[in-house]
Amino acid sequence: MVFSSTGDIIRKTAPTGRNLLNSAVSGAALVAQGLFAALFPSDCRLCGAPLENISRLPVCTGCLLAIAPITGETCDIRGERLPGLRQLAAETRACPVCQESRPIFTKAAAYESYQGELRDLIHLLKYEQVVPAAGVLGKMLAEAIDKFGFSAGPLLVMPVPLHRSKRRARGFNQAELIARAALKQLKPLGAELATNVMERCRDTISHIGLTRPQRAENIRGAFRVVHLNRVSGREVLLVDDVLTTGTTASECARILRKAGATKVWIATVARTLKQSGADLKVEPEFEPAVWAS
Repeated sequence: MVFSSTGDIIRKTAPTGRNLLNSAVSGAALVAQGLFAALFPSDCRLCGAPLENISRLPVCTGCLLAIAPITGETCDIRGERLPGLRQLAAETRACPVCQESRPIFTKAAAYESYQGELRDLIHLLKYEQVVPAAGVLGKMLAEAIDKFGFSAGPLLVMPVPLHRSKRRARGFNQAELIARAALKQLKPLGAELATNVMERCRDTISHIGLTRPQRAENIRGAFRVVHLNRVSGREVLLVDDVLTTGTTASECARILRKAGATKVWIATVARTLKQSGADLKVEPEFEPAVWAS
């Protein structure tokens, strides 16, 4: 019983089973909301806007919708959006650099330009360890891979490896996480993910501020194939988060071709789109090499 403000005694009716159930559900909902608020941030990590939906990825729908595929004509070989595209064959348009000298890899493709929300989303994964971002980036990578029109076959998918010190510090290889997510979207492709075939045996400094010859010297000898039998006679799809100068991808392609890969394709989530071909790296054809078995 309880007392009213006038001092009268009021007998309180015992709660029914339905009322108890409703109270329990309401209490559980409040606890769940409090738990989600503690586990998940309430604002978008890219623009700061309040998140409307509970998600493992703290990025709003507006920011995700702002990331759109590359538009306009691009080089069918390098994926560059450049002036001076010319038809080399019935279905191949090439930029001035590819017209002069074909790269060591077969073709390169990317989903979007490395800028804005996509750049921030990649940074969220790489530098802030927001691992759920890999799922969204993987779907974008899958769309880039679709540009090649692969048929089902024994394609070897290889993420660009990190040096062990950088992987240990970051806790993961972002290229591998993105590649795994992409392959879930491309199950009919029948591709094989290879994470231990090539390794980065030497750490390198950042390419920012380096000239083209300096970048080439910095990356030379940084990679090696450790399982030659898995590469020889195979087509390889090299995947990474970003293609910037192309120096790293070209060196990986050179090493893989020397190891016996018949073709090397390159797919990335993002790439820098240049205004001229002056800064593009063109790897010369390699001399045949003898590899230890």
